Amino acid sequence: MAVGPAPRWRRPRPAAPLARPPRPRRPPALPVRSRRAAVPACAPPPPRPSLPSFPPGACGSQRRAPGVQCRLPHSQPTAMLAASASLLRRCAVSGLRAAVRRPAGPAAVLPARCYSHGSQESDEEFDARWVTYFNKPDIDAWELRKGVNTLVGYDLVPEPKIIDAALRACRRLNDFASAVRILEVVKDKAGPHKEIYPYVIQELRPTLSELGISTPEELGLDKA
Repeated sequence: MAVGPAPRWRRPRPAAPLARPPRPRRPPALPVRSRRAAVPACAPPPPRPSLPSFPPGACGSQRRAPGVQCRLPHSQPTAMLAASASLLRRCAVSGLRAAVRRPAGPAAVLPARCYSHGSQESDEEFDARWVTYFNKPDIDAWELRKGVNTLVGYDLVPEPKIIDAALRACRRLNDFASAVRILEVVKDKAGPHKEIYPYVIQELRPTLSELGISTPEELGLDKA
């Protein structure tokens, strides 16, 4: 049996591409004239009524009607400004002339002590005043403490005669603690001047022996 040639295989043909669907058509555009006709045109604004003008001097002699404005000519404001400037110039010149012609008076003399509370007190008057204060026979404990506190407030160390009068007032009131405290205050007021406190104790030694008052050093208070 004769065998014929083998059959040839054919490649399949590709299918035809799908047709693109047609694009929808846009509606026809309106003509330019029709668009402008669709928008209503704006009517022009009505003209503003002009205000009546009057000649100069008419506003002051006649009563204006409501809504009527009086217009002045351009020359009148300029004349008013010129008159005002001339008036100010004359006033300034007259003021300068009066200031030049006025004679200069004597300078005011101020007192030398405007803020003083009284006449200045000497050291002797100060010491005598406090000695008299502490020597009052009817002095009480409150007056004694008040006087000592006032002395402490001063920027000074009291004289030995003032301290002597204060110690005698403490003895009359039998207030030993206040007497010792006065001596401590004197030592504190001396500050860095170490020679003041020994001098005060030296001057007060007869009074301390007479009244039986011990110093803070004798009581050991300086070591506490």
